[in-house]
Order: sequence, then C-alpha cells, then structure tokens
Amino acid sequence: MSAERPILPPVRLHTEAELARDALAAPLLARAVRLARWAGPDTRVGAGGELVDAQLPAAAEHLGLAADEDGAAEASEAWRLAVDTGLVEVEDPATEPGADEEDFADDVEGTVTAGENLALLTCGSPQDVLSIWLDGLEAAHADATAPVFDDFADLVGEDGSIDFDALDWDPETEAEFLDGVLGNLYLLTVGEGAGDEAVPLPALAASMIVPDDMGEPTDDILEQVSDAMMRLDDQFRVLEPIGIVEYRPVDEALLAEEGEESVPPADDDDVTRYGMVKLTPLGIYGIRARMLDAGVDAPAIGDLADKGADVLLGGIAYYPEAAARGEIELWLARHGADGAAGELLDAARGEDPQAPLRRLHCQQALALVGADAEPAVRAVLGDPELGGLARVWLAERGAADVPPPSEAMIFWLAIDTIAAQLEADGDLDELQGLVEGLSGQHSGFFDEAWRVDHPATADVLEAMGRLHSDKKQAKDARKAAFKARSRGGSGS
Repeated sequence: MSAERPILPPVRLHTEAELARDALAAPLLARAVRLARWAGPDTRVGAGGELVDAQLPAAAEHLGLAADEDGAAEASEAWRLAVDTGLVEVEDPATEPGADEEDFADDVEGTVTAGENLALLTCGSPQDVLSIWLDGLEAAHADATAPVFDDFADLVGEDGSIDFDALDWDPETEAEFLDGVLGNLYLLTVGEGAGDEAVPLPALAASMIVPDDMGEPTDDILEQVSDAMMRLDDQFRVLEPIGIVEYRPVDEALLAEEGEESVPPADDDDVTRYGMVKLTPLGIYGIRARMLDAGVDAPAIGDLADKGADVLLGGIAYYPEAAARGEIELWLARHGADGAAGELLDAARGEDPQAPLRRLHCQQALALVGADAEPAVRAVLGDPELGGLARVWLAERGAADVPPPSEAMIFWLAIDTIAAQLEADGDLDELQGLVEGLSGQHSGFFDEAWRVDHPATADVLEAMGRLHSDKKQAKDARKAAFKARSRGGSGS
C-alpha cells in the first residue's frame, strides 16, 4: 500500500465524448476528413501517396482555401494527414501483383480508396475518434520537428543523393526538445494553482535553456533562448491546426525589424508580441497520452475509480486536496456507499510512512460517504490506530453515545495527524499552526508525547522542535524527541 510521489500532478480530463468532439473540430483533421470524402477513383496521387500538383487546386477549392501557394500547401498538408491517419488508402501500382518496378516511371500515379478509419469517425466510439486523432497528433509532431531549409536543391548532390548532414538536424534531439517544451507547458497548465492563462513564448523557451541556478542570463544563453523561440514559433504554428494549442504567433513586425531582439527585456509590458501559447483540453489529453506511451507517470483523476480502497488511499497519498477529493468522489460513485466505509477503514491501517496519510484521506472519504458509514466507524472505536479517527468523525456528525478517548489515544492521534502533514509536505504556516495548536491543547504535552507508541513519534517531535515558535516549547520538543529515540522502537 506504499505510494510514490507522482512526477506530475493529477489532471482532470474532459469526458471522452467532449474530447472526441474537439478532435473532429480540429481544423487539420476536419480538412483531412473533407478531402477523404472528396477523393475518388479519379483522384491523382504520386507513388508516395501525395496529391499531384495538378490536383492541389481542386483540393484547395473543395476546402474553401485560397487559390494560391498557401492554399495548395494547406490542402497538401490535410491530404497527408488523411493518408497518415488511414482515412484514405493509397495503392502504389508498383506493388500490384505482376508489376515490374522497371515498368514504372518516377511520376507514376497510385489509386485511392476510402480508408477503414473514415467510417469510424462517423460510426465509431469516442475512443475510436481519439485513437485516430492521436495518430494525427503523431504526424503533426513529426512535421513540427522536421528540418527547416531555405532551398532543398542545395541539399541534392550531382548523383541525386540528399546530404542530410548539411541540415545540421538531429531528429531525436529535435523531438526531445519539443517534448520537453510540451511537458513544461503541461505542468504549467495542470499544476496546483495553475491558471487558465496563456504562457509567454520567451518564458517557455527559457524554461528549457536557462539553468535553474543561473542569476542573470549571459548573452550566449539569451541568444540560445532567442533561437529556441523562433523554432518554437514555427512548431506551434504547425501544431495549432491539430487542436492541441491556442497560439498567438510572434509579431511579424518584430521578425521584420532588423536588429530587433527576439527575447523581450524584463520590463517589456507587451510580452504578447513575442508569442503566447496555451494547451487546449484536447492538448492536455494528447500530451498526457504521449507521456504515458513514453513511460511517464501522468495520473488523471478517475484512474483509481475501479481499484480497491488500498490502491485508492495509496494512490492519492500525495495528491493536492482538491484532486484527492475528486478522486474519492469518483471512487465512491463507482463503488457505492454500501461497504465502502469498512473497506476504506481496513485500507487505512498500517505502520509504514504513508499510513498516517492514508488515515487522513480515509477520514476525508468517510465524510463523503455520510451517514451510511456510521456502523463501520463505530466498529473500530476500540482499534488503537483507527479509534481516534472514528471518534473525530462521529463527533463532527453530532453522533450520540461516543465514548471519550483515553489520554493515550489523544496523544497517538496528535502524533499521527502531524505525521500525515509532514509526509505530505504541507504548507509550512499551516503545519506550524497545527503543531502549536495540538501541543497547546494539553499542558505538559511534551512530557507525555515521547511515550507514544507510534512509529513516527521521534520524527514528529523533532519536527515540532523545529517548527514551534515558542523557544521553550521548541526546546521541550527536542528533549522529548531525544527521549523517544533513546526509548527505542519509535522513529528512525
């Protein structure tokens, strides 16, 4: 039942139905779908599946795009996505039975049929739609990390080979950098206290370049941040049409002004001119899916709804309060009130370091169960680990016939409560208030507390000695911690 601290905070995702609607509305996928439905036996494609140049004006017109190079490029991009996501199937004649590669010129054309995935977008489940969209995200991610060059002809040698070294491009490095940026954007979006505001592009680029321990960035670091910003500006322009971000690009006027610094000075009020980016709900879903595929622990609220109470209490051990409550609510909705209280109380037992946290979250869960929990709670009134918790719960509900706790139980519960907050790394001021409040409720608290038979007694008293604002009380706490350690078997 022990728990590990999650690398990323838990996120509350939109429902799959909502996300599927967002996916279908993503401009790039919507255009790909329209082209897939438009395509037919007369659609002309190259051997690699791309629309031939002569076909692009008709495709652009069908999509309502301008009849220029930009319109043709957008139509071509949408067609590539239709191929990459299986909305259309392209058959190369050179692969047909009996075909001889020497019989086909480089400009030979393939044939097009509707792909199986096209029907799934209409008749399939939300999961089917999201699976197809995730394939589209992978394709867009690959496009965003592709090399940028001014003149492709300069890379082609006399023998027709391509000099990839001249690109100065490492696909793994490029992909890792973009994934790192998206990971930072994800953390800024879903982290505790994170707002719903867009993130300035300079700050996002700096998060990947500037060392954490650096004070004033050097000119070299600023230049690297500037270069990263310009690359990210290109990449977010590519990623926005697939629906993962809302992006306000770098002001074109800045790019045109010669000698203009790309990285704004610290006192620049209009930071929006340098690009602003924000993950959409669909983007949060997509980036999380990519992180999970990469083996990153990226929890979502609801992950534990179908698990046992031991997994629930262990899993939410280090969740922020709101996220823990949300997970508990979904777990109770799945399991029902009948029997839930007994299962939660059983899972709250233990002497491991996370046990106090489990008991704390168990108490929160029992509050949500309501009156149905009372029989199970009364059943543990005599339990040395759960009896104090049970009395607190019953008292908060105004229950009658609650036996008073023994002095030993009062002290044990005080140690357990502080141990839970210490393990959770809670707010320091709140923790200090808890320490002073609990010790102030009992005269001579530290004269008795060192005797408490709890695994965390010595560690708790030591922490109380650090946190208590009263010097005498702090000294008494440290003395009590020393006694507890000397007594043996309490703390470490």
